[in-house]
Amino acid sequence: MTGSDRLALSAPIDTPDVPTIEIASPTRRDEARSAMAVAAALRDSGVPVRDIAVAVRDLDPYEEPLFRAALQYGIAPVFWTQLRVTRTRPYALVESVCGALAGDTVDRETLLRPLELRWSPPGSGGSSGSAPPPAEWPIEPAAVHRARIMLPNGPRSIPEWIEVIDSTDGADDRIRRFAEWIAAAPPLEPVSVASLLGEVVEGYAERGLPETKVADSPALLDTETDARAIVRVRTLVRQLRHKFADRLEEDAIERSWADVADLAGVIATQRPGRREHSNARALDVFEANDIWALDVPYVIGVGMTAEEWPQPSRSPLPPEFQEAILRGEGATGTLAPQPAWVGGRDRDQFGDVLRAAGRCVVFTRHTRTSGGDDVARSPLLDHLDTRRVSEDARRRLIGTERELPPELRAVVGDGSERGDGESEGNRE
Repeated sequence: MTGSDRLALSAPIDTPDVPTIEIASPTRRDEARSAMAVAAALRDSGVPVRDIAVAVRDLDPYEEPLFRAALQYGIAPVFWTQLRVTRTRPYALVESVCGALAGDTVDRETLLRPLELRWSPPGSGGSSGSAPPPAEWPIEPAAVHRARIMLPNGPRSIPEWIEVIDSTDGADDRIRRFAEWIAAAPPLEPVSVASLLGEVVEGYAERGLPETKVADSPALLDTETDARAIVRVRTLVRQLRHKFADRLEEDAIERSWADVADLAGVIATQRPGRREHSNARALDVFEANDIWALDVPYVIGVGMTAEEWPQPSRSPLPPEFQEAILRGEGATGTLAPQPAWVGGRDRDQFGDVLRAAGRCVVFTRHTRTSGGDDVARSPLLDHLDTRRVSEDARRRLIGTERELPPELRAVVGDGSERGDGESEGNRE
């Protein structure tokens, strides 16, 4: 690695041609409120909502507070996130059913896991013109817990489990019905993968998803995630049939449900990219890795703390040694530094945020954790000459009058913004 390459990893970030404004808030929730208050105040000043975008390094800790803050200010947010389908209940249900089908014997936990994840028998949700869906599905968590106590542990074949359930006083008949469904599974073929796992997904859509909605918060974030996961897992099951057939033909996979589960994991982790939306007047909220091609007048960069943007390096090497390698002096000149040591990817995405904005970037951060510990400012902001908003101005911004801070008001100007109707459709 040349000296110039080394310097590129820690070189100053190009200063943008647009003003940068910085707003510090006490907590993460206060920060989310400040960010959405900026969007609302810009909108109230005549800036079309589609001329504003929000960028976050990692949406996981911010989606819920941003969503709630957006509703508070009458904004419809659209989160352009890549669904981590392997972390969802519908995917876990499919995986657990594969586990129950795999092998000649299963233990108690493997048998009960699909029921714990809201497995329902085929057709239990009913359809148009059919009888109402039975209220006993999915099996309630308390019943699964009782079964875990009543049934013996240890591996058994499915027919043996059916006998055990029949001979256990007080055993829930729904456990036996699931075991019988497993016992009646057709021989493992690509077509049976699609039909059997398709039944599992549709059963969850009919009976599991309503359970999520009942237990959800008013914002319905969990319900939305569940619904999106159902769509993704349906697609995964269709892909799985063809992928499994191809692998069998290539003799690259065993004809086993365990291998089906492994193949499902491979497909599921090949994330398809952005989620699509039809709301043309919503406020777009992006993860930073999706903003590189964006061109929009106003960008609000959220989460500018030292712990989140850039995320700390997890290298086992001491920071002093990393710094010596970056300098390339003496014997360390033969060693190659890792870009993560200086937040290489985070730096690039930070630069993308700066380049995406045509008129202004507003950066937000919080100064303490929910436990009261101090949160340091992102070192990436040290590369910029930001205009800092005072606490009094921030309070007026988030208040009922939604007053733009002087630093941002000077950028927006009087009468310089177009009406909503002139700007819609500028951004795909």
